[in-house]
Amino acid sequence: MPKATVDRIEEDVAVLVVDGRQLTRALDTLPPGVREGDVVDLETGTVDAEATEALRAGVRTARERAMRGKKPPPGGNFDL
Repeated sequence: MPKATVDRIEEDVAVLVVDGRQLTRALDTLPPGVREGDVVDLETGTVDAEATEALRAGVRTARERAMRGKKPPPGGNFDL
């Protein structure tokens, strides 16, 4: 089985993303201390620290790119 990204943790269940699909696993079947955003090798049951850092760096870069050139929201009260 491929690697999975921990999308979110809900109580004792982790929601993982594998090849664009979501699946759930009991949190106690994953490595101790696993957190949202970690990349887990499902075969070995370990966090892939290198892949996790690469993913986080990609997210940081995408956020920075998205924020470049954006104007701050207008002041005042408004409803969304």
